[in-house]
Amino acid sequence: MRTMTATDIVRNFRHVLDGIEHSTEEITIIRNNRPVARILPGAPHMTALEALSDLYHTIETDEGEHWLKDSARINRCISGKVRNPWR
Repeated sequence: MRTMTATDIVRNFRHVLDGIEHSTEEITIIRNNRPVARILPGAPHMTALEALSDLYHTIETDEGEHWLKDSARINRCISGKVRNPWR
């Protein structure tokens, strides 16, 4: 973890953000010789397929088949129209 003064952050903000974007480095911001904040990298971007890819290994085959049947039944019940639930 790197530390930087608030002044250095302001003067080099674009470079600081570039560094955080391309690495997993945290930066602690120091003001008046005290830590006041941390800058952390954002969460990595994942597609739905990537996020659910491990699900295949955690569900038993028969449970997966039940889930597919339930999903198909629910899809038949849902109308194609989107409604406002707060009306």
